[in-house]
Amino acid sequence: MIVAAGQFAVTPDWKTNALTCVELMAQAAQQQASLLVLPEALLARDDADPYLSVKSAQRLDGDFLRLLLDESRLNSMTTVLTVHVPSMEGRAVNTLVVLCRGEIVAQYAKLHLYDAFNMQESARVDAGSILPPLIEVDGMLVGLMTCYDLRFPELALSLALAGAQLLVLPAAWVRGPLKEQHWATLLSARALDTTCYMVAAGECGNKNIGQSRVIDPQGVTIAAAAEAPQLIYADVTAARVTQTREKLPVLQNRRFAPPQLL
Repeated sequence: MIVAAGQFAVTPDWKTNALTCVELMAQAAQQQASLLVLPEALLARDDADPYLSVKSAQRLDGDFLRLLLDESRLNSMTTVLTVHVPSMEGRAVNTLVVLCRGEIVAQYAKLHLYDAFNMQESARVDAGSILPPLIEVDGMLVGLMTCYDLRFPELALSLALAGAQLLVLPAAWVRGPLKEQHWATLLSARALDTTCYMVAAGECGNKNIGQSRVIDPQGVTIAAAAEAPQLIYADVTAARVTQTREKLPVLQNRRFAPPQLL
């Protein structure tokens, strides 16, 4: 099946961002993509206000997702992205949503909050407490992750042991010394840890690196973007996963018990 990852610079205006998402969805569907992954925290972003995403939070039945769901009704493509959903006054949940045929078919509250590199996501965001579900797209099982989750191999391994053949990762990977190297290394590592495809979409504003990628189960980059807005595509197959797992049966050869959520 064809998978796509779309990156763009999120603006302070949620309507502008929604229309950009709709445009990317239409383009990906026109190219017969079965799966589109968009970046993290798409409602609003402002370099001068690190909490605008939380301040702009909308319910899942709000106007932002309504526009995307209207576009989703026009095809059978599955779209993955994250938005902030209000939890209590001044706080929100960084929520990954999966859209298909005009419905929200799955959701996941980000487990690992970005309290690192002098940033503190948990100051305004509530962490999830439940492992993400698997979804099925054209016969392949897909595991859900969000940005900082990438640094925690236990989550990727849990999804692979549950049956995932492909992992998706909406992200807003912050620029900084060695951060691009971390991004590339960790994406390949998680693909190799799990013998899964990785489809990662990164926000590409002034503070984030973009660099969306599709990595195959043997850690090979098969599609990549740079720092500018772009929509990338790759063809993925269950056969490639099966062949890799026959040659590299790390999921069977491991000597540790499956990870448990604390």
